[in-house]
Amino acid sequence: MSFEEEMEELESAEDFLQYFELEYDQRVVHVNRLHILQRFHDYLQKAGDSMPDDEEAKRAVYSRLLMRAYQDFVESDAQTEKVFKVFSMGQPQTAFVSLSDIKT
Repeated sequence: MSFEEEMEELESAEDFLQYFELEYDQRVVHVNRLHILQRFHDYLQKAGDSMPDDEEAKRAVYSRLLMRAYQDFVESDAQTEKVFKVFSMGQPQTAFVSLSDIKT
């Protein structure tokens, strides 16, 4: 299997961390798994054009970026990191709808 094919088989944050043989605290992953994967995805997108063609070099970059994404949530938390839009929206939004705008 190629590196890309192996990556397509991985599903969970634990799968990725185990694939790259990275040590991790299950408690951190349990609480932040989606955030870690989204941050990893974001880091990969930023690396985009500068990603090496060689599979071993690419594997090393992926491993480093995954560890960086995981470490973000070891040192911080989801609310502080604001990976998902819901965390960066700030205060709840309110809207006014007048009675004349409501049609039955």
